[in-house]
Amino acid sequence: MIITQTPLRISLFGGGTDFPEYYRREGGCVLTSAIDKYVFVIIKARFDELIRVGYTRTEMVERVDQVEHDLVREALRLTGIARGVEIATMADIPTRGAGLGSSSTVTVGLLNAMHTYLNDTRPAEDLARQCCTIELEILGRPMGKQDPYIAAYGGLRFVRFQPDERVEVESPHLPEGVGRRLSQNLSLFYTGKTRDSSTILSEQRANIPARLGELRELKAQAEEARRLLEAGQVDEIGLLLHHAWEIKKRLASGIANGTIEAMYEAARRAGALGGKVCGAGGGGFLLLYCPHERQPALRAALSPYRELPFHLEPDGSKVILNIRR
Repeated sequence: MIITQTPLRISLFGGGTDFPEYYRREGGCVLTSAIDKYVFVIIKARFDELIRVGYTRTEMVERVDQVEHDLVREALRLTGIARGVEIATMADIPTRGAGLGSSSTVTVGLLNAMHTYLNDTRPAEDLARQCCTIELEILGRPMGKQDPYIAAYGGLRFVRFQPDERVEVESPHLPEGVGRRLSQNLSLFYTGKTRDSSTILSEQRANIPARLGELRELKAQAEEARRLLEAGQVDEIGLLLHHAWEIKKRLASGIANGTIEAMYEAARRAGALGGKVCGAGGGGFLLLYCPHERQPALRAALSPYRELPFHLEPDGSKVILNIRR
């Protein structure tokens, strides 16, 4: 039995510049971080030759091409596992429509588990690249490339996407205590709404030629955010998030709505310096930067909404159980 643990993520700055339609023109970059909320994948051998897949439903099939869970099916095909396995996925929180990168987290976790099952351990770069192959190329999902990389690598990362498809994963050099202060000052609140991210992301992707100016600003903000953190200027991150959120709302029509705007304004009145909706927007989790001393007021202002306590996570996808008989 193999069990992998793979982190979800919060995207801080630069989202949208990781779309191939943009970075192939001008290069993109993001500042993003894994968090200590996870997807777990279990894989074990079966006595018979069937394939059993357990998630919100259960599938029992004879061939890989009969598997309806598209991420499981394509991960099986890519790794070459054809029969006689049982696979299950579990998550710390309901992940569909949350905006925390769950699709790539699941895929990276599946790939890590399957390669380990085959005694073919792969580095983070391979897991991220294979995840991109499955989600962007095979399944054709409208998404950027940052999620596979942060799920595989973990940590707080600055990731560059070059026009020639090279991806450079870097760790900002933070002064002592800066990472802890950043983690303490970030909060997640659930909007109470989920959404189909593909609709918003498809519009965002189609709008890229008309939104190059906004994307250049978002790219510059990712660079600036790294500089601020490396200089120890943590609160300025909150202010920069506010400016980035104002730009992000112009990328597609469904990113913001009345509920989100009301939450955000209530949070700002309570002391939050800035924030954004995680992922594509339209629902899921609202990420807020609020100095620690103002957080009781923030929680009071957003008391109708459920908070998700979290910390930044240093590790990417990893095997936490490997039992062979």
